[in-house]
Parts: sequence; C-alpha cells; structure tokens
Amino acid sequence: MTGPSIRISGTLFSGQTPLISGLDLMLPGERWSVLLGQSGVGKTSLLRLIAGLPCAAHLEGQITCGDGMLIAPRVTMMAQDDQLLPWASAHDNVTICSRLRGAPVQPNRAAALLAKVGLSGLQHRKPTQMSAGQRQRVALARTLYEDRAIVLLDEPFSALDAMTRQSVQDLAVNLLANRTVVLITHDPGEAIRLADAAWMITPSGSTQCDLPSSAMPRDAAATETLAAQAALLHQMRGHISGDAA
Repeated sequence: MTGPSIRISGTLFSGQTPLISGLDLMLPGERWSVLLGQSGVGKTSLLRLIAGLPCAAHLEGQITCGDGMLIAPRVTMMAQDDQLLPWASAHDNVTICSRLRGAPVQPNRAAALLAKVGLSGLQHRKPTQMSAGQRQRVALARTLYEDRAIVLLDEPFSALDAMTRQSVQDLAVNLLANRTVVLITHDPGEAIRLADAAWMITPSGSTQCDLPSSAMPRDAAATETLAAQAALLHQMRGHISGDAA
C-alpha cells in the first residue's frame, strides 16, 4: 500500500471568523506528518476535513492528493478516545466499521491483527476487561482492519502512561509503514520522536519545525532528541505568547 502526499491550502474559517489564514501544507506521502499548536486553533478541524467528516469549520481552499485521486475512499481516523463499544468484544470492535457498511466480516484477519498488536487470545474480552493500553491497541487493530492508505491520528496516545505510550507508538510506526500518517499532538517529545515532518499551526498559518536527522521513531533519551524537544517547546511557548499578545 502506497500513501499519497496531501496538500492543504487556503484559509480555515469558523463561521465568518478566520481560524488559520494562508495555509499551504504539503504533507509527504508514506511518511508521518505532525501538526502542533495550541488548543482551539483548528487542528482537529483540518483532520476532519481531510477525512470528509462533518465539521463546524470550513476551508476556503483545497485539500488534494499528489496522485490526483480522491481522498475519501482511502482514509481512516483514530482518535484520543478509543471509541470502543463497551458491550462488544475486541473482535467485534475491530470489525465494527465493516459490519456497519454491510461488508463481509473476516474473523481470521481480525484475529491476526489483534495478535499483531499484542492481544492474541483476547478477542473475546470487552473493553471493561482491558487496560487503557490494551483498549488503544484494539483501536489500532480496528484502524489497520480498515486497510486505508491515509491514516489520521488525533492525539491517540495522550491518555496512556509514559511506558505504554512509547510501546504503542513503536507498534503504530511499525504497522502503519508505507501509509501517509497525519498526527495531531500537544506533546513536543512525541512530535520529535515520531515526525518525518512537523508544522506549528497558528492563526497566521504554519511554520515547519526543525527535526533531528535520525530516522523515526527516535530514541527518546538520545541527546539530539532531547535537544530538539527543548527547542520545539521553546518555539511552542513563543507562538503561544505571541498569539496572546
């Protein structure tokens, strides 16, 4: 599977009020792009518009794929909340989108994906019988079951403890290889660790962030990772202070 590049250009509005002006983002294909910025600036709205989901904001501009093909049939989204049905098993949660579409369920494939995310033998467990990390692994398996070239991630790791977060991050990087991934995060450490390219989103547009030359997922304890994280945090603070002013 080959993920296409995505270009977002124009101005994002909430009603008649501009949220982000002068957007011109080129998100590379088959790579992880990370969007940072303060809450309320419009990052989740951008993801929802890419996905073709209902959104209170609207874009006066364009969202296009580099290969000229439509985005909608090739996109799936994973949110901060695992959004699992509490009464359904892990297997049924993984296959829920397929069943809602009326498509045939592939139980062997669902079981194989649960095994890939480290939940072999747990396909009959319900969310209340699983830890937060296990539930997010089920959500990742559900995303993989959709088998789409474009994967949108809206802070999917933020509710996890530090050790579980890094483990699930590594798993996602491995299993989402060759897809175009767009991640929203407020965590500069996560951004530095996972981004092939990263942008700071502000009301005045976007600024590309400097990243270490090493391949992702980067070692969280490496000197260059920590230095880049500190620099990005300083940049974030500067943008927030500037916006407040």
